[in-house]
Amino acid sequence: MASADRSFIVPSSTILAGNSNTVTFDAAGADHLFFFDHRPIAPETIIVSKPDGSPADPVTPVRTRFRTVLDVRLDQQGTWKVASRQVMVSGTLRLNGEERRVGGRGGPPPGGAAMPAGAPAQGPRASAGPAPGAQAGAAGPDGPGGQRRQPPIALADIPAEATDVHLTEMVNTTETFVTLGAPTETVFKPSGKGLEFAPITHPNAIAAGETARFRFLIDGKPAAGVKVTVVQGGERYRDDVAAMDLVTGVDGAVAVKWPSAGLYWLGAEAEDKHPAEKRAEMRRMLYSATLEVQTP
Repeated sequence: MASADRSFIVPSSTILAGNSNTVTFDAAGADHLFFFDHRPIAPETIIVSKPDGSPADPVTPVRTRFRTVLDVRLDQQGTWKVASRQVMVSGTLRLNGEERRVGGRGGPPPGGAAMPAGAPAQGPRASAGPAPGAQAGAAGPDGPGGQRRQPPIALADIPAEATDVHLTEMVNTTETFVTLGAPTETVFKPSGKGLEFAPITHPNAIAAGETARFRFLIDGKPAAGVKVTVVQGGERYRDDVAAMDLVTGVDGAVAVKWPSAGLYWLGAEAEDKHPAEKRAEMRRMLYSATLEVQTP
């Protein structure tokens, strides 16, 4: 994938037995897979689906500095899905001869957690004073002596007189799956909207040395040419990330042969000119799933 920051939802277990069980899920975005060093996934975007496709009873995720944590009691036999879906429109426009940003992250979401007290500021050089040898008041886009950068304009607030409006719709879906008892298929029923994962091999029935086949759909139809990346966890400790880079065929499917057991991140990306937002020119779709490969 192009971005170093990857989103993932990691379950404490993926295959369980008995009449009921509780699974803890950690949802985050990070530079290293399955480590928590960057950002939490917004709790309000997380949806839990039962094996029959119905939404699970409301859960209360806990948002911490680097991850969102939730416990889910599995009270129904079959395959459960925990997913996050985020849609954002961003881009640029010109207003009064000046280029302005549209959308993007201007701060914490409404009701979202702010920086904890005592936490370090973000970005290089978080201290308040100038760097050694730097001239106080030096000009810069946001420097003390420079012109302050204008805040982004909200999508709903784009003025009628704005020109050169160029917007991209970003749809980011992050999922994982856990099974209590025998695997079921209902949670994989496509919605027909955007980039979706339609596995041919059940994701809770994959093992090292075997080959799994997964299909991707765009707006409900098999999607050819989707870029797929598979990375085993623990790449932080490897000189070679050893990513598998694949492309879906005309049937929208890829085949993945698992080299060893463990947790894997599967990511897919595609773009087209069919955004739901009418003012956007492009739609960029990102999908990722955390899968556990079993020992044969």
